[in-house]
Amino acid sequence: MDFDFLVGIAFFATVYGIFHLYIRRKERLALIDKGLTANIFTSEANVSPSLKFGLLCIGIAVGFLIGGILETTTELEEGVAYLSMVFLFGGLALVIYYFIAKQHARKE
Repeated sequence: MDFDFLVGIAFFATVYGIFHLYIRRKERLALIDKGLTANIFTSEANVSPSLKFGLLCIGIAVGFLIGGILETTTELEEGVAYLSMVFLFGGLALVIYYFIAKQHARKE
């Protein structure tokens, strides 16, 4: 297999990360100059991050199960069935976590 595209992705991810950190540093210094705190950069929700990863793992597991069912009962290819369901249910789990965290933040 040829993985030349990974070099490009890694390069752009590195450039983006450095640029993001530079801009964030400038924003924090501007806040300090104005006498404000950097509390806007911290998360408001005190929901456990293990809930997010637990829901994500459950979503991925359900995606694999549904992908296996789709592979055997339909004419979808194996890769398409598994990959689409893993991303679908993994993303759905993260959306569910978002609403749980939003509801939790509203209560506090």
